[in-house]
Amino acid sequence: MPAITRANHCKIESGTNFNDVTVARMTDGGSVMETTPPKRKLRSSDVQRQQSPNSAPVNWKSPRRRLNSSPKCPPQSDGKTFNDGFSNLHSSSIRCLLKNLIVKPDWNPKDTEHIKTTKEALHVSTAPTTIMCREDEQSKIFNFCKACVEQEKAGSLYVCGCPGTGKSLSMEKVKEQLSAWVKESGLQLPDILSINCTSLANTSDIFIKMMGEAQPQKKRNGSLTPLQHLQRLYSQKAESSCMKMMLIIADELDYLITKDKAVLHDLFMLTTFPFSRCILIGIANAIDLADRFLPRLQALNCKPQVVTYRAYSKEQILKILQQRLIVLPFVVFQSQALELCARKVAAVSGDMRKALCVCRNAIELLEVELKASSKELNHNDACDAAAPPELVKRQESQIVRLDHMAVALSKTFKSPAVETIQSLPQHQQIILCSVVKLVRGGKKDTTIRELNKSYVEICKSTLIPPVGSLELTNMFTVLNDQGLLKLGQSRDDKMRRVLLKVDEADVMFALQGIRFFRNCLQ
Repeated sequence: MPAITRANHCKIESGTNFNDVTVARMTDGGSVMETTPPKRKLRSSDVQRQQSPNSAPVNWKSPRRRLNSSPKCPPQSDGKTFNDGFSNLHSSSIRCLLKNLIVKPDWNPKDTEHIKTTKEALHVSTAPTTIMCREDEQSKIFNFCKACVEQEKAGSLYVCGCPGTGKSLSMEKVKEQLSAWVKESGLQLPDILSINCTSLANTSDIFIKMMGEAQPQKKRNGSLTPLQHLQRLYSQKAESSCMKMMLIIADELDYLITKDKAVLHDLFMLTTFPFSRCILIGIANAIDLADRFLPRLQALNCKPQVVTYRAYSKEQILKILQQRLIVLPFVVFQSQALELCARKVAAVSGDMRKALCVCRNAIELLEVELKASSKELNHNDACDAAAPPELVKRQESQIVRLDHMAVALSKTFKSPAVETIQSLPQHQQIILCSVVKLVRGGKKDTTIRELNKSYVEICKSTLIPPVGSLELTNMFTVLNDQGLLKLGQSRDDKMRRVLLKVDEADVMFALQGIRFFRNCLQ
C-alpha cells in the first residue's frame, strides 16, 4: 500500500468531495490510486439522505457559535459572503442596542454654560424645529393659503384658541411652508404682512399698514382714507389685476374690537370685494368672536373659516418638554418632575408658555438650594464638623427634583385668591365653579338666574342638597365682599349681572385637587 505507507507525501486533489462515499482519489506524485469502500445496505432513510446534496451527517451549530469558523463546520458554497453578511448584521444589532443603552450624564448646575444652554432651550422665544401636536391645525391653515394662491382668490380665516396653544408659532411655520411650496410650484409668492394689533396706536392704523404694503410708492389722494383707498382698489379690475396677492396675518385680533366694531368688520369685508387680492388670517383668543362680532358677514355668507386650537393635554405638554430637552447632552429634570409639571399645567390652563416658565423657575430654585448648601458645607469644613447626611445627599443629586417642581408650581399659580378659594365652604366653592363654567368661551359675565340654575344642576348631579334661595343670595353677597365676584344692580334680583373678579385659572388651580370639582370643570 504505497499510498498509505507514504502518507506524509500524499496530496489530496483539489475538487475531491469528502461527502462522496463511493470514490476517493489520492495522488502520490504522478500515480493515481482508486479505492472503493465496501458497500452497506441502505435503509429507506439512508436512500433519501444519499439523494440529498449533503448526505453526510452534519452537526449544525447555532448562528452564534458559527460566527467563528471551525474545521467541524460544514463547508458553504459561499461561506465568505454569508459569514461577512451575518457578522455585519450581528454587529449592527449590537450597535443599535448599545446606542439605546447610552445614558446621558447629569448636568452641572454650577456651570454657567449648562445653565445658559438649558434656560435657552426652555425659553418661549426659542422656536422648535418642528411643532408637535399641532400638525392637523397647521395643515388646515397651509391648505387654505395654498388654495387662495393657486386660484388667486381672496379669503378669510379665523384662528382661535386659548393662550399658549401654539397659534402664532404655527403661523411662522406656515409662512415657511408657503414660501417653499411657491418656489417648487413656480408661482408668485404673495406679499406677507404680519401685524400685532397690540402695537397699533389706533385700531384704524391697520389700514395704513395694508395700504403701504399694497402700493408702497404710489401717491394717494389726500381726500380718501386708507380704508377707502383699499376699497376702491379692490373694486376695480384694472388696478387690482397688476397687484400681487397679499397675505395679512393679524395677531391679537380681539384688540380691534371697539364699541361699534367697525374696524373689525371693515377688515373682513375687504376680502369680499369682487377683485380683492387680500388673504386675511386673524388670530385671537376668543373662540366665538366671529359669531358675536361679525353677524353681518354671516348674513352675507362671508363668514370666515375657523380653525380652533384646543388647550394642550398632559401627554402633549410632556411630549413638547421632552422635545426641547432632548437636544441637551445632559439630564436636567427627574422624569417624575416633568410629569408633575405637565399634569398641573394641563389641569389649570393647558398653556405651554406656563409650563416652560415653571421649568425655568424650578431650575432657579435648584441654583439657590445648591448655593445655600455649598455655604453650609464650607462652614462645616471651617468648624471641622461633619456635614449632615441630608446635605451631602442634596449636594450629590444636582438635577431638578420633584420637590423643586412642586414649589415652582405653587409660586407660579398660587395667589392670595387661591388660598381664599380653598378655605371657602363647599357650597360657595360650587358657586365659583358654576361661574367659571358659565363665563367660558369669551363671556364676561352671567346673571343670578343662570348661576342659580347651574348651581342646582351641579348639586343634583353629585347628590348634594342645594341651599335655599335666601341662603344662596347671602352667599353671593359674601363672595362679593371677599372680592371674588362682583354683583351688578337691577330691579329684579334674578337679572343682576355676576362678574368673576379673579382669574379663571386661580379658581381651577384652587379646586383641581378635589375630584368632584375637577370633574365639574372639565
